[in-house]
This record gives sequence, structure tokens and C-alpha cells, in this order.
Amino acid sequence: MAILKDVKGIGPKSLSLLNKIGITTIDDLVTHYPFRYEYLIRSNLLEVNDMDKVIIDGKIESVPILMRFKAGLNKMNFRLVSNQGVVGISIFNRAFMKNELQVGITVTVIGKYDKKKNVITANEIKMGALSNKARIEPIYHVTKGITNKNLSTYINMALLMHGKEITDYIPKKYIEKYNFSNKRTALNIVHNPPSDEKLMEAKYRLKYEELFTFMFKINYLKKQNKSENLGIMRNISKEQVQNFIKTIPFELTKDQQKAVDEILNDMNSKGRMNRLLQGDVGSGKTIVSFIAMYMNYLSGMQSALMAPTEILAIQHYNNLKDLLKKQNINIALLTGSTLKKEKTEIYKELKNGKIDMVIGTHALIQDDVVYKNLGLVITDEQHRFGVNQRTNLQNKGMKPDILYMSATPIPRTYALTIYGDMDTSIIKEKPKGRKKVVTCIKNSAEIKDVLQMMLDELKKHHQVYVIAPLVEDSTDSSELTSVCDLRDKMKLAFGEYYNIDIVHGKMASKAKELIMQEFTQGKIQILISTTVVEVGVDVANANMMVIFDANRFGLSTLHQLRGRVGRGSTESKCVLISDTDTKRLNVMEKEDDGFKISEADFKLRGHGDLFGTKQSGDMTFKIANIRDDYDILLKAKKDSEEYLNCNTEIDEIKLKLVSSMNSNG
Repeated sequence: MAILKDVKGIGPKSLSLLNKIGITTIDDLVTHYPFRYEYLIRSNLLEVNDMDKVIIDGKIESVPILMRFKAGLNKMNFRLVSNQGVVGISIFNRAFMKNELQVGITVTVIGKYDKKKNVITANEIKMGALSNKARIEPIYHVTKGITNKNLSTYINMALLMHGKEITDYIPKKYIEKYNFSNKRTALNIVHNPPSDEKLMEAKYRLKYEELFTFMFKINYLKKQNKSENLGIMRNISKEQVQNFIKTIPFELTKDQQKAVDEILNDMNSKGRMNRLLQGDVGSGKTIVSFIAMYMNYLSGMQSALMAPTEILAIQHYNNLKDLLKKQNINIALLTGSTLKKEKTEIYKELKNGKIDMVIGTHALIQDDVVYKNLGLVITDEQHRFGVNQRTNLQNKGMKPDILYMSATPIPRTYALTIYGDMDTSIIKEKPKGRKKVVTCIKNSAEIKDVLQMMLDELKKHHQVYVIAPLVEDSTDSSELTSVCDLRDKMKLAFGEYYNIDIVHGKMASKAKELIMQEFTQGKIQILISTTVVEVGVDVANANMMVIFDANRFGLSTLHQLRGRVGRGSTESKCVLISDTDTKRLNVMEKEDDGFKISEADFKLRGHGDLFGTKQSGDMTFKIANIRDDYDILLKAKKDSEEYLNCNTEIDEIKLKLVSSMNSNG
């Protein structure tokens, strides 16, 4: 199988830049779909406004004159004869095109038109004329160092050289049923659309394949669970569980107690528990999972809780240790940062059964980890793990009970489709004493008001989160506020009196952990962050959150972020700073029910932000959208079930699909 560097034109530098935008394989490259299309159609220069973007074609009338400036800049000027007359063309930093741009050659020019000077300042010159029909140009997400044209060239070269090696996951039966083209043809059309009609057909086919693959994995696991539904036989005393609950320093809500009862019934039944514990931000799912681990301990079995981040794993570990400090229970923490000597000891004690409960990250599913009698597996924020990652942990034990936790409410219709194989416990009721977070929208002109609000809280010895959508300034998104830029501005405003620091996903785990610990301990008063703090981080003294460029986030992500404050007994605030999209953001001012916000988000934006600004785990779709393509999802769900049930032989496609579960997750 060819690899990315085998594609003609991709050298070491290009390879590094492609890796930067998540392209590491040929499959990644050819499925790096355009995020939009530009329709190239000839402009009428008489009808456009001054400095409008225009597209025009014609023949070069004069020899291009090249002017060079200091700092390596250059400019090329020539005249173009179009069917609308002669127009001047200027283009910067394209000296390498001079030999191509000869008198009499036909070119298409895209740029801004200065009506007074009758000059187009071009940002792009393409060889050849426009057709009378609109030409459809794909536009890709790129990074500095790779242009749209570069990426298009790499993709088309990969399709030309290695198109036959691309895996098609749709069984022949359904290709014939829906009259689909082959995958290579569909990919060629999506990246080089000849017409709207052909583009729609190709996109439909690729969406179906993506959703069919996803639903096959889900239905395959459902079928496995049903065929192996015999669980661990237990007889856990309800009285012992209730006696333990009485030692917890607060009273469970009715929803929490109901979830505990449902989990106890599952664990005492003959079948294997496969339950989703879904709850709004701050509803208290974690304490329910800890009680489930205690139940499992009473039956003499080991428990493993897998968290999506090291910060959250450490928080869970500390909270569980505190809760069980009077019990003689051995609890371990296992993450990527655990020292080698400690890891070796933990591996040994998990294997011989000395460790009763372990909390960690992906480190829990490494090959070296062997459990003596794993009876309960819990995955926190389960959507952030792929299908195979959850399955790998489940397979570490002899059919352990499974509990998934999610603080991301999903509209019921979609949840039934995606998680239809699971029993569900829902926690809506908030713990007593938890106050509503007061949310308001401010624009950038009101920044002084926001800074004053922050100062008022800091004077009360409270802490503040400040959220930005970028880690560092980006040439592609220069209008967005970055973490580093905000740090500089906040230091100007508060640095003389208060400690300020940053945390983001690109930092080393140890550095993130240290900063979060210092914030938790109150040593840092203002924490500037990306959405790395979205999941689970719990700092009771932090009671204000300021989110810059709030319009760039979905409502569900904003609700998750807002859930980081309001953890103490004092009133908390969330300020959304945005100059646009305020009508959508008004939902956040009025509503604090995550399930209702999720429904609103779904209607407004589709599934794209239900699971954060960047999809991960199961819900990562490159071309499909659950809301817009729900009919295709239902079709794919039905077909994948039929394919699993009727086609008993392990054919080539089925082997590829199962193999993809073990490699992609």
C-alpha cells in the first residue's frame, strides 16, 4: 500500500505541512473534502462596484513588466484584452509565472477591480478561458505554506497514481441498489466537479458510505453484545450500597438515586450492563459512576474509568480518593505521564488484583495493561473515544459491565439511532444549592465594561476563565482572538495585581497539569484557555467566564464551557463577546437546560458542534452531517443491519469494515 510521500510532488516540507492539517495517509488526502465551492463565472465590469471581486478572461496584449522591491517583493503588470475592452492587470509575487504569461495567451484573472484606474489587482491567474457555464472551483482548509492550488494538485495526483488502492466500504449489493458510481469516480467529481448535478450525486454516494461504515460499526457491536449477553453473576447488597451513600457529604437528587438503582439492577442481573449515563453539565454524573465502582468493589471485581484528558483523569482520581478515604480500597492513576517505574508497579498490581480501581486515559488500553478480574468499565465523555478504543477496554475483562457517561445532551431522535443498543439513565435535576449562571452578550466596543466586571470578581478573590478559539495568531483566521494575544492584553489590564497564565491543547500534558493545579489551588487568578477546559474541570472558586468570539462556537460548546463556572455557592457569570450572530447567542441568555440548548443548536447548526468545536471519536464525519443527512443515516442504518443479519458469510467488504474498526476507532 502506497504512503503519502509516494505521491508525486509531496516532498518532506509538504509532508510536514499536510500532517499539520491532519493529513497523514493517502486516504486522509483524498477525503480532505472542500469546505465550500466557488463558482467562477465571467464578471460584467460595467455592473460591478469599485473594488469588487471580479473574474474575467482574455488575451494578454502586452509583455508583462516585472518590478522588484526590497524584502523580496515583486509586482508584474500587463494589459489584457477581454470582450469588454482592455483592462490593466497587476499581480504581486508571481515572478515565477513571467515565462508562462506570453503575449497572445488566454488567461482567467481573479481579483479586485479599481474602476477609476481600470486595473484589476489579481490574487490569482489561471491559464485558459472561462466556459460559458460557471466553473466550479473547490476551496479547501489549508495552512500557511500550502495553497488551495497545491492541495488540489496533490489530491488529483494521489487519485491518478493510487486511486485503485482506495478502499470502497459499500457492498456491491447496495452499489447496484442505489446505482452508485465507484468510489474513485465519486472522489474525482467532488474534487473536480463538472456540474452541480454530478457533484450532488457524488456527495450523496460518499455521505452514504461514511454513514454506512459508521452504522455498521455500531450495529456490529450491538450484535456482538446481544450474542454475548451473559454478564458477571453478582449479588450486591442494596443495603450496603445505601449505607455507603449515607456517608457522602451531600444528598443525592432523585435523578441520581434513580440512576444508581438502575445501575444496581443491571449489575445484579444475568445480562451484561450496557448503559449510557447522560446528564446536563453539573448534574452530578461523576458521583453516580463512583457509586457504581463501589458496587463493583463489593462484588470483588476491579473497575476502570477512562477519561478523555489527563486533567480530568487526575481530578476524578483525587475526588474518588477523597470519597473513599475511610475505605480500605486500593486506587491507582494511570496516564501517559505516569513514570515508567510507577507504571511497571501498577501493571503488576492490576494483574495480581491488588489494585481495586484504576482511573486513567488511553493508557488504560495499552497492550501492557492486564487486569485480574475487570468487572466494570466506565468511559467518561464517551463520544470522545472511537468505537475501537471503548471496545479495547471492554475486552480487557471477562465481559465486564459497561457504563458510558456523557455531559453532551443529544436530541432524542438522533440518540435512539446512534445509541439505540444502550439502556439510558438521564440526570436532569441539578444538585441542591447550585445557582443558575447569569449569561450576557457584549460586543467588542463594550470591552471596558467586561474588564470592570472581571475586576469586581477578582477583588472578591474569585477566579476567572477567559476563552479564545485559537492557540496562536493564524493568517487564515486573523480576525479571531488568540490565547497568546489575549494573554498580552490581560497582562496589560491586570498583570500588575493578579497572576495570569494560559493552557491549551498543544501544550505538554505535564505543563497543562501544573497550570490547572495552580489554578485549582488559587495561585492563578485569570486562566486564558481554548476549549481544553470544556470537559469536566471543576474549580469551585472560579465564578466568571469570558468567551471571546463566541459566535465561532456552537451553543452546545458554549453551554459546556459555561458549566465550568457556577460550581460553588456564589452567583456566577458568563460573558459572551461577539459582534455578530447575537440572535443565535440569545438562546444562551434565556436557557440553561442543556437538552433544550442541544435541540436549538441542532436546528441551527446541525450535528457539527454537539461534541465540541472539533469532532472526535465516533461522531467525526468528513462529509456527512447528521441533521442534514438524517434520511441517508436511516437508510445506512437499515442497510447495515440487513447486511449483518442476512449476509452470514465473512465477505471481503465485511473484513475491511471490521478491520477498519481495529485501526481507526
